[in-house]
Amino acid sequence: MTERFLPAPEAPEMDGFNPHATIPFGVTTAHLYESMKEFTTFVGFIDAQLRAQKMARFEDILMAANFNGMVGEFMSRTIPKYCRSVVKNNRHNGHPDILPAGKYPNDAAQHAGTDGIEIRASRYLKSWQTHKAEDIWLMMFVFQSGRVNPKVSEPVGFKFLIVAGGPITKADWPARKPEASHALNEESVTTSAAERLMSNWIYKCKELR
Repeated sequence: MTERFLPAPEAPEMDGFNPHATIPFGVTTAHLYESMKEFTTFVGFIDAQLRAQKMARFEDILMAANFNGMVGEFMSRTIPKYCRSVVKNNRHNGHPDILPAGKYPNDAAQHAGTDGIEIRASRYLKSWQTHKAEDIWLMMFVFQSGRVNPKVSEPVGFKFLIVAGGPITKADWPARKPEASHALNEESVTTSAAERLMSNWIYKCKELR
């Protein structure tokens, strides 16, 4: 039986970054390029090892929400590796994910609001979910993954599609029910907020430029 070809992850395109994008706390498009490239290298390495054992790809094994979370966590840990002006927030369940370097004791803050960057990842160009309504600087990594679903009949390689970011406020979430829990629930930011972040796009793959 012929082995089915499964596309490999695609590295980010160097010419896909917007030199006019606004990114706070000293983070640059060069830092993001290196971080995104490291993630695609990571996924490619894991997939190669799994393929050698005739196993499914990493992005096909994990539940969609878990893979989204892993993308976001990887980026929040890798960006500070290349940008020394920021650090990963060491507080368990602390927000935002990235803080200014040296500002908080032990580089840990429970709720620093806009004093940092919240990192999220999604397969979708809208309906972006994050934690409770609060003022934050949000950076969204939108990607395609290998998972086959009713809209994707053939497997595709992992690829970053868009990175966008900007400040959002409590008004950018729909009204939350009083009984909703911060720890257990997430809400999608409004369409207008997503469009505002898209206007400050940081990266776009060639198909979307």
